[in-house]
Order: sequence, then structure tokens, then C-alpha cells
Amino acid sequence: MTAARPRNDTLLRALLRQPVPYTPIWIMRQAGRYLPEYNATRARAGSFLDLCKSPDFCTEVTLQPLARYPLDAAILFSDILTIPDAMGLGLRFAEGEGPRFERPLRDEWEINDLSAPDPHDHLRYVLDAVSQIRKALDGSVPLIGFSGSPFTLACYMIEGRGGTEFERVKTMLYARPDLLHKVLAVNAQAVTAYLNAQVEAGAQTLMIFDTWGGALSAAAYREFSLDYMQRIVAGLIRERDGQRVPVVVFTKGGGLWLEAMADIGADALGLDWTVDLGEARRRVGDRVALQGNLDPSVLFAGPEVVRREAGKVLQSFGSGTGHVFNLGHGISRFTPPENVTALVDSVHTESRARH
Repeated sequence: MTAARPRNDTLLRALLRQPVPYTPIWIMRQAGRYLPEYNATRARAGSFLDLCKSPDFCTEVTLQPLARYPLDAAILFSDILTIPDAMGLGLRFAEGEGPRFERPLRDEWEINDLSAPDPHDHLRYVLDAVSQIRKALDGSVPLIGFSGSPFTLACYMIEGRGGTEFERVKTMLYARPDLLHKVLAVNAQAVTAYLNAQVEAGAQTLMIFDTWGGALSAAAYREFSLDYMQRIVAGLIRERDGQRVPVVVFTKGGGLWLEAMADIGADALGLDWTVDLGEARRRVGDRVALQGNLDPSVLFAGPEVVRREAGKVLQSFGSGTGHVFNLGHGISRFTPPENVTALVDSVHTESRARH
């Protein structure tokens, strides 16, 4: 699969801080439960994991939001926990409870036995989905590949589930940092191989989701999250068939550490809604592009409010390139789909005067 430039390459150019006619937009979790067509496909699949592990279903749901909205990118439909599942931890999704692992990392011997899976073997279904989606897009918009960060994956692998106070992982961090570093090193190796395999299969830009890095202290963030993301960025394929493959790093709750994040070699930083976009732009200068950062809850209000708040985000960033409009985190399942229409239209329309 070649990485020929898509017909709409606005996202790729904005991530590389090249001139664009308007601010591109995509939405974290844009293929999801707020769309009735997604829920219908998920019901046909039988379960969330069955949906994730079928390239046909993944292609179908990846394309669904693009059929509704003139978005500037598709993002691979998958889950960040595919890697630890491939490590044998036994991922399952209980209705109403979120993800759980049947065999979380509890003992030292389990951690010492941990190894990175070969994505071409254990995660072939994801790579097949990437290739199939890329073919179905037919050069229209770029395809985003992604992974969870080593620390975020470790949280689920050690705690056994999400939505915790991180008691187990933080106890390990302070009492046995050597064990946590072992998990993180394996995860970094696995994520690097996984993302590179996605590029080889057709992904044209990559994103690393550090969902739980913001739960760390400043010193712990640098040692246990940022340093490992830097290792990954250094090991990624950054050019494919003559085209740059931009890399975005997103730490939810990481607004205090933007300068350090901008120094790890990524092309862009994702920002949550707690960060002032204009201030972030001043802090990082021209080192990286910025992605974000509308509060997802704005989409619960009516279209007029959505347009007003989107305008505030655009105004905060100001004129010029280097901004990809997005939410500050994933879209809620309770979002009215028509409000996304108002968001995409207003960003495309109002941003043109700023370029």
C-alpha cells in the first residue's frame, strides 16, 4: 500500500504547519455510539470485541461518520487495548462496566515473562482493517492510525480495568519502579512495532493516546510516560513513499507539560479542553502543530451554542496554519448527531478567514 497524497490532504498539511485553506477537523471517537448506524452495526457484530476483530465491520464503521459529515480524516476503528489482549491478558468488555482483563499483571514473574507481540501475527486483524479501510477511502481523506501510550496501557494491564484510582500502578511506581519500567519498556517496543505496521498497511498519520498520563506527578510523568513516548516517536516510520507521516501525541491532563511534550520529536500535540489554545501556541511556538480542543460537553447544547463555542476555539488559536480542530477528548455517546453537523460546518466556514 502506497502513501499517495489524498485528494483532501488538509489535515496532513496542517499537522506539518504548511499552508491550508481552512482549519481541518476530525473528532476523537468519531465512529461511535452517538451514531445510530454504528449501533446497528455493533448489534450485527454481536459484541464490541467481535466488531473490533472483523476488518469488514471495522471498515464499515470507520466510514460511517464520513458519510454523514465532511470530515477531513478517517481514524481506524479499533481499541487501545488490542496490544495487551495480544499479550494474553484476556480482554473482555462487560456491558456497562467497560474493559476488563481476566489475567492482569499481579506477580513479578508475570511481568518478567511479558513480551511484545508480533503485530503481523497477533494483530493481523487490525492491519487487515487498515488496508481495507485505506482502499475503501479511495484517496479521499487521510487515514489515522493509533495506539495507547505505554503508561496508559500499563494502567489497564496492572489495574485490570479502567476507572480506578490507580492504586496498584502507583504503588508499583513508587515501591517497585523497576517492575513498572519493565512493563513500560515492553509496551514501548510493542507500540512502536504496532504503529509501524499500521503505516506499512496504509495509515498516513499516527496518534498516541496517553489517556492516563495526566494522573501522574510532574516528575513521574516525565520518567514513566513522556520518556517512553519519546522512545516510540524516535522509532517510528516518519516517511513512506516520499510522504511525511505526521505523529500526534495527546496526554489528557498534560497541559502543564506542553514544552516538554513539544521536545520529544512529534509533529503535533493534542490538547484537552482545560488548556487555552492561544496560550499553548505561545508556549510551544513553531515547534509543533496543535490539535483540539473543544469541550465535548458543548455538543450537548444546541447548534447555535456549538457554533459560538467553536468560534471561540478558532479565535483562541488565531490566524495561520498549524491547527487541527478536534474535541478535547472523545465524543460522548449522548451527543445529538445534528450538533456535529453544526460543528463541522462552522469550523470549515469560519476558519477560512484565518488562513
